Amino acid sequence: MTGAAWCPLLFLDIDGPLIPFGPSAGAHRRAPAGPRGNPLLERLDPRTGPRLLALGCRLVWASTWGEEANETVAPRLGLPRLPVVEWPDTCADDGPRGLHWKTRPLLAWAGRRPFVWVDDEIGAMDRLWVAAQHPGPSLLHRVDPAEGLTDADFAALAAWLGTAAPTPAAGAWRPRSPASGSCGPSGPAGPEPPDLTGSLPGRVLPAAQHDQDRAADHDQADGHARDQRGDR
Repeated sequence: MTGAAWCPLLFLDIDGPLIPFGPSAGAHRRAPAGPRGNPLLERLDPRTGPRLLALGCRLVWASTWGEEANETVAPRLGLPRLPVVEWPDTCADDGPRGLHWKTRPLLAWAGRRPFVWVDDEIGAMDRLWVAAQHPGPSLLHRVDPAEGLTDADFAALAAWLGTAAPTPAAGAWRPRSPASGSCGPSGPAGPEPPDLTGSLPGRVLPAAQHDQDRAADHDQADGHARDQRGDR
């Protein structure tokens, strides 16, 4: 397996990180709502797409927008079509208390590959679970849903990605050198994502569902279970 096949994945949520819910969100954003007239799309910042591509990792939609993200979000950010995580229909009670319903599917999708997960609902239990279950490097980066991705968030992502780079030998990792290459969303992705329907119960959520009520900031320290919403 080549080093490019072990390019870090970046699992990207939409509501909160890309579409912030704060009162000032969208003040400097100019992405048009488009013919569908979804006013939330106006909160997208077109500058975010190039900044995500510049991180040099494999971008993957990890949102309940599903394939709709490629139809309505990606063009407004200047992104190509990206792989989409399809979610098994799991119960909120599955797994330990406080574990987000996305965590186990994302681990299964990543396999042994290094990954970053950008979301506004990451909690302490998710970090503990990934640290115990994932064999490679990982970064769970929580974004303030009132602000969306900020300069500080991009700096934190770039700093983490700059500390290591894949090598072809057994998925080993070494410090990234300035001369080392990067991989983008159209580069090699490594093994195909797993069929989660064989390992987790239920059906795949339809892509047209919408998230709702993600405007509130969440207390990440108390370890309480999140509301598991299927709508957006």
